[in-house]
Amino acid sequence: MKNFVSAFIAVIMLNGCATIATSELTELRNGFANDNFVVAADKYSNGTDIQSQDSLQLMMTGLANFQGKNYQVSDDAFEEFNRRNYDTTGGSIIREAKTFLGGGLAAEYKPSMMDSLFVSYYQIWDAIGLGHKNDVRVIINQSYARQQEMSRAYADMVEKNQSRITDENKDLFDKIQQENATWGAYTDIMNPALMYLSGIWFLNSGDYTDAETYLKRAVGMAPKNTYIATDLKSAESKLRPNNTTWIFIESGFAPILHEQTVSLPVITSNGIIVPEISIAEPVFNNSNFSVVGAQDLADVNAMFMTEFNEYRINDALRAWGAAVARTIAQATAYNSNSKYAGLIGLGSTLFSISTTNAEVRSWVTLPEKISVIRVKTGDLIANNFNDKLGTDIKLPKSGNHLIYVRKLSKKPVVHIFDL
Repeated sequence: MKNFVSAFIAVIMLNGCATIATSELTELRNGFANDNFVVAADKYSNGTDIQSQDSLQLMMTGLANFQGKNYQVSDDAFEEFNRRNYDTTGGSIIREAKTFLGGGLAAEYKPSMMDSLFVSYYQIWDAIGLGHKNDVRVIINQSYARQQEMSRAYADMVEKNQSRITDENKDLFDKIQQENATWGAYTDIMNPALMYLSGIWFLNSGDYTDAETYLKRAVGMAPKNTYIATDLKSAESKLRPNNTTWIFIESGFAPILHEQTVSLPVITSNGIIVPEISIAEPVFNNSNFSVVGAQDLADVNAMFMTEFNEYRINDALRAWGAAVARTIAQATAYNSNSKYAGLIGLGSTLFSISTTNAEVRSWVTLPEKISVIRVKTGDLIANNFNDKLGTDIKLPKSGNHLIYVRKLSKKPVVHIFDL
């Protein structure tokens, strides 16, 4: 009996894994918000070097060091991420088996497709900061090839989720769909900020054909943004802008995930059983930050939810199937004629509890929104802009420039790059 008491305590600890993971990510994000990004990321990775970090830690390390203007360290982390996750659209049978047996947190973090798109986005900034102009083109081309693959993979994922609906799990599917409908999402996998930054780079490099291609893609993703339309006209006219500064403003934080428990009655040969499953639920930041003159470029919440909605359905259907199987096994064990039926049933119950956790890990230090301002170099920025940011940004006197701004709780992070 003592062994089962120990097992029960262990199960309680396992079942709290999702809570612990969410707590650690919340602490990381709070450190990030208070300008301690590198320290917070280092603590999250337990002080390990890049080679020893998992995929999620690498992304945290990469973004934190970019914010700290340690561009080479940032690029090294993102390169290691790319080396391990060249194909983020493919599944892993081994990982799925681990997830089925051990719950959502049993396997190493599987990067989302959006994760890869943001890695490319920040790698472009890193390459510009390092002065590696040839690398920028390589990153852009690779990222677009990936985005095309991701678009096809996303369509396949939607189709597969639809094909997995049965009479038994339709109520669950409908419930998840209804919840997903309350959150904004795009219709496809995309990163408008990545496309626009790419277009600006080609436009300033005098590569008007590629500039036109990427700016058209950006216009399609952010049709209300007049700054993109202005740059597209320049590309079509084969004219490089003069004395122009583009300011990319990131604000807020992407959703953080919490575990949610769902119960669904199922009729079996053993009678009615009510398996419980755990799925992830997003909690949004909702900062509503804006400044006069800034136009929306990328709604990161919607980007996140585009892919997450489908993963949420997939995880729920997978967890439901596993929970039904475990619950039937549990009921069978308790109803068996064996003198050890009680112990076997208890063991089955403990196993069932310990393997229902949801995947709540995500790249929580990403922004909530990306907006952009396009101004003439040397112009004064309106007081509203600097007042809102909590700092003064003095534009260079001449030439073309990119300015990256991350609005945080205290003083914002500001990077100025010469084009």
